[in-house]
Amino acid sequence: MTNYKVNKIVKGNVSGIEKYGIFINLENFYTGLIHISEISNDYIKDINDYVNLGEIVYVKILSIDEQKNQMALSIKNLDYRLKETNFKKSKIKEVGTGFELLEKCREKWIAEKNQ
Repeated sequence: MTNYKVNKIVKGNVSGIEKYGIFINLENFYTGLIHISEISNDYIKDINDYVNLGEIVYVKILSIDEQKNQMALSIKNLDYRLKETNFKKSKIKEVGTGFELLEKCREKWIAEKNQ
């Protein structure tokens, strides 16, 4: 027996994207499908505009098939994206990437070390 109940909102991992919907992996070996009609009230040109493969999202349970461990899910009218609060609260400042940054800072670091 699981804690899953109809109308409950749970977290899941986007495991597949097809023309007709989004596949979600949930805990306890459950999988679910968000049918294209349960993504938005607006016209959907491309489902990839709503989710990315591997993304963690909130979903609402519409129905549960206990025999198959499958669910019908929805993200319609939900703030389904997880907030990236850990990154926003972080005090780590992005300063650049690649070897150019190392080259710019190298002389400064050598001077600091020799003092």
